[in-house]
Amino acid sequence: MKGNIVVGQSGGPTAVINSSVAGVYAAAKKLGVKKIYGMVHGIEGFLEDKMIDLAEYLDDETGIELLKRTPSAFLGSCRFKMPKIEGHEEVYEKIFEIMEKHDIECLFYAGGNDSMDTVKMLSDYAAAHNKPQRFMGVPKTIDNDLPVTDHCPGYGSAAKYIATSLKEIIRDNSSFGAKKPTICIVEIMGRNAGWLTAAAALAKGDDCEGCDAIYLPEKVFDIDQFVADVKDLAERKSSVVIAVSEGVKVADGRYVCEIGREVAVDAFGHKQMSGTAVMLAEKIAAETGLKTRAIEFSTLQRAATHLASLTDINEAFQVGHDAVMAAEEGKTGMMITLDRNGEDPYQCGTSAYDIHAIANVERKVPDEWITADGKGLTEGYEKYARPLIMGELRPLFVNGTPRHLVRK
Repeated sequence: MKGNIVVGQSGGPTAVINSSVAGVYAAAKKLGVKKIYGMVHGIEGFLEDKMIDLAEYLDDETGIELLKRTPSAFLGSCRFKMPKIEGHEEVYEKIFEIMEKHDIECLFYAGGNDSMDTVKMLSDYAAAHNKPQRFMGVPKTIDNDLPVTDHCPGYGSAAKYIATSLKEIIRDNSSFGAKKPTICIVEIMGRNAGWLTAAAALAKGDDCEGCDAIYLPEKVFDIDQFVADVKDLAERKSSVVIAVSEGVKVADGRYVCEIGREVAVDAFGHKQMSGTAVMLAEKIAAETGLKTRAIEFSTLQRAATHLASLTDINEAFQVGHDAVMAAEEGKTGMMITLDRNGEDPYQCGTSAYDIHAIANVERKVPDEWITADGKGLTEGYEKYARPLIMGELRPLFVNGTPRHLVRK
């Protein structure tokens, strides 16, 4: 590459998305790229010509190591939906004008499904109008729902946080030994795919009995059956801990969290999920008189860099690095995928895949990894997920709390 490059972040942040930016930067520096820009607040900020020079923050090894340990999106994220090309050509032309102004040869975009759609449309526009600029997708999503890739950077760390927190909740909930059972319902992110909630299964081990039930959005949720399940558990146990996806739906297609109330919708038309655990806890309390507690992990599960998986950090760095190397080979309109090629020991490589097979496609938890009763996960899931949560990277503590890299 003879020109400059720019990297952006989009969608919900993760504990390791900054490692992907570090990977892009490291590879570009190795290739001798003159300027490595960072979009401020993704493509939305780029349209306003808002960028920073990453060398100001990452010009030494300390900066890169600190960035790896920084949660959320260092560059700033956005949920900006690119309009359809037809009838909105001026929006696309503006992006290319800004790229030409700064001699930007390649744009790298780290994100999930909607972000990959942005990469697809920009590369399609470039191809249709004989533009030389290239566009590469860098996978990111705690939802783990991008197709083709074995898994997504961000998922392993979120899964590690979920499994760890549930072990702690299970210990806490069982500590009192009350005569009346305590029912704890833990709500985990996941609109239509249950990968995050499935990670609750990883809490089980020789020192932990695990969750009593795990409900994913891949299966229809029956509220009456749920109440019956809890009553049955309460007759046999003094402590009941249940993991439920925020996106579970009843038979008529409604999310449990929207029953009896209106929910907000984002720029992409996605309903804003929240309140499933509270609603279910209130129903259990009303129908059984049992003590209930609702816990919502919310953004905690995507911001816990202090508990990030080292495997996840390294792979996030690798996909950013390899996106640059693929662009150097002249590739465009592609996303870097993680390709598992070994189980014992776990091994994973990367490749570049056509963005058209990835954008706007949602991958769900396979049926064979969900138990027959729809309330748990099989050993097949654990074999898949356990390697992704392995290893730790200790934070750099200052005055008792982790130090983060912050944009000026």
